[in-house]
Amino acid sequence: MYAIVEIQGQQFKAEADKFLYVHYLGDALKEGDTVEFDRVLLAEADNEVKVGAPTLEGAKVIVFKKKRRKGYRRKNGHRQCFTKVLIKEVVA
Repeated sequence: MYAIVEIQGQQFKAEADKFLYVHYLGDALKEGDTVEFDRVLLAEADNEVKVGAPTLEGAKVIVFKKKRRKGYRRKNGHRQCFTKVLIKEVVA
């Protein structure tokens, strides 16, 4: 089962027990916080695809926020901050 979700203006394919690297979600969230993404554009389960117009009602992806990477070397220039997110469950 997978879902296409919109997170901060970008679309991602979310599958259970997989990691996503999304744009930085802010300082208000801490390691271990739970986040729900309810802008589900498409969901697939048991070879049945549901497409929203523009989103599906009642569908959401529940994720577990992980610690951002630390200890890496930073070069000069722009580096986008990311948030590493573990998808725990896709509910459609």
